[in-house]
Amino acid sequence: MRYQFIEEHRRELPVGKMCHVLDVSRSGYYDWRSRRDAPPGPRAARRAELTTRIRQAHGASRGLYGSPRVHAALAAAGVSVSANTVARLMSQAGIRSKAHGRFVVRTTDATHPHPVAPNALDRRFDPAEWPLPNKAWCVDVTCVWTRHDGWLYLAAVMDLCSRRIVGWSMADHLRAELCVDALAMAVVRRRPAAGLLHHGDRGVQYACDAYQSLLEQQGIACSMSRTGNCYDNAAIESFFSTMKREEVYQKDYATHAEARAALFEYIEAFYNRERRHSALGYKSPVEFEASLN
Repeated sequence: MRYQFIEEHRRELPVGKMCHVLDVSRSGYYDWRSRRDAPPGPRAARRAELTTRIRQAHGASRGLYGSPRVHAALAAAGVSVSANTVARLMSQAGIRSKAHGRFVVRTTDATHPHPVAPNALDRRFDPAEWPLPNKAWCVDVTCVWTRHDGWLYLAAVMDLCSRRIVGWSMADHLRAELCVDALAMAVVRRRPAAGLLHHGDRGVQYACDAYQSLLEQQGIACSMSRTGNCYDNAAIESFFSTMKREEVYQKDYATHAEARAALFEYIEAFYNRERRHSALGYKSPVEFEASLN
């Protein structure tokens, strides 16, 4: 700090006098100055280059990635660097994930007269359990707040093989057609063979006749979580948690139209096609499915 003070005032005051007052040697000051002005060595240049690449990868993730996913993005781009080095350089540069959490709103109403199915999925969420797409899907509903229009509800369908969101629907209500529309989108997009296992909670939207009729028409087997046990549907609960930390809680939606556009872009452009998933070896769902062919 004393050398820096001398450097900043050397055109106004004699260098020798400032060195004397600050109790430093002239030779020490000039040595500091020569080292400061010298070009960076190979190690410093490498750190600077890596930090630049880290900033680029972090920015491409919308500022959402922590060091493990930044490391995976660099590896995919052909950058050879250890995970520990990435974590250290991110810490030194003040680069961190901006994702954070808030509150949870319940959307499940299991107080209905409709029959319920046993838990056939039995928490088998690991993609290794489902080596091919369209063998097991998970479904659920969540809600997103908007300042002027109130709650917007999102129903989603996830393929457990790739964690890809294969169907979704948004509406200002929690009626059965919200979930029926999401499932119908998934069926049209994926055209699954008979025998697909479908897992959801015991909410009335999934147990009602309209939804169960669509499952039966498509030859899809039904599985349901146990009462009040959110861990039985942890994979898609994790998706909603991730979506809210990375997208919803970063924004202040004014209207349903604004929220719809943002959630569409998050799901289809970012989550399915770009976001790296630790369960998939840090591939995106689309990239992971392509690797299976």
